[in-house]
Formats: sequence, structure tokens, C-alpha cells
Amino acid sequence: MNVAALVGRLTRDPDLRYTSTGVATCTFSIAVEDPFAKTDPKADFLPIVTWKQQAEACANYLRKGSLCSIEGRIKTRNYENKDGQRVYVTEILANGVRFLEPKKNGDQQSSNQTSNQNSDSRSDEPPIDDLPF
Repeated sequence: MNVAALVGRLTRDPDLRYTSTGVATCTFSIAVEDPFAKTDPKADFLPIVTWKQQAEACANYLRKGSLCSIEGRIKTRNYENKDGQRVYVTEILANGVRFLEPKKNGDQQSSNQTSNQNSDSRSDEPPIDDLPF
């Protein structure tokens, strides 16, 4: 079973892009605190990927520092870089994102706003043509 459930704050603003076929994808990373590091606080920085309407919602409502919860699965992929070296990437493919704080900038976004866009096509995500990774 491949299930990930995380709560953390965005380390940077979300990056919304579209594939050549017009499918939205949004990437960002979250910092998740280590609850066992009491004397020396530590965090893991995890890359998150969202697709379709969920990607657009994340780009519209999340910003650096926003608190959110992620439900998804861990995915590892690899590619060959410009130097011919094999690069491995591990990321969280989000099935659901819950915004845990109101949208900043005076917007009246509810803290219970949810974007759960479960997709039956999880294993056949569209390729991204112009992303640098």
C-alpha cells in the first residue's frame, strides 16, 4: 500500500504549468516538522505534485508559508540529464490537498476549503514537456 499523509507549510510559492495538451500541473514543496526532534527542531522538505483542477486551486489559494495537508502517494521516476547521467526523483503525487488557513491578502477563503480531485488515471499522468527536471 502506497499512502502518504502530510501536514506542513509551503517553502515556496506554487509553480503552475501546463503540458503541451493543456493539462495543468502544479509543483511546490512543504516543510514537515520532525515531532521527535524536541531539542533541535528539524524538518523534512518534500516535493509535491498536483494535476488538473487541483493544480489550479493550489496555485490560486496557496502561497509560501501556507499551512496545508496532503493526501497522496509516493512516486519515484528517473530521467537522463544533459550530461548523460541518470537522475532519480522522489515526489508526492497529491490526490487531495486541504487548505488549513484562510487565503491571505484579505480574501474571505474558508479555512475548511478543500480540493480533493481524485483521479482514476493516477498511473498514467501526462508527460511534462518543458519542466527542467
